[in-house]
Amino acid sequence: MALTDALPIETEVAKLIVQTLNLKIDPAQIQPEQPLFGEGLGLDSIDALELSLAISQSYGYQIRSDDPEIVATFASLRSLCKSIEKNRTK
Repeated sequence: MALTDALPIETEVAKLIVQTLNLKIDPAQIQPEQPLFGEGLGLDSIDALELSLAISQSYGYQIRSDDPEIVATFASLRSLCKSIEKNRTK
C-alpha cells in the first residue's frame, strides 16, 4: 500500500515524523503498516521521545511512557494515527 492510498492523517503524521526527526526520506516512503522501530524505519527511544513531544504539540495527545499500550501505539504509522485520532484534543 503506497502512502497515496493512506488516510489523510497518515500522510500528515508521516510528514510530522520526517520533519521532527530530520529523516532523509520522503514521507511518502513510510508505509502505513511498516514498523517504526527496529527493522522498519529504524527509530529508537530518543526518536520516540521527540515524536511524543511533537504529537503533543500538534494534536494535544500526551503519550505517556508508562502507558501499557505504548509499544502497540508506536508499532506502525497506522497504529500511531489510530491512537492520535482516538485521543487527540486538537
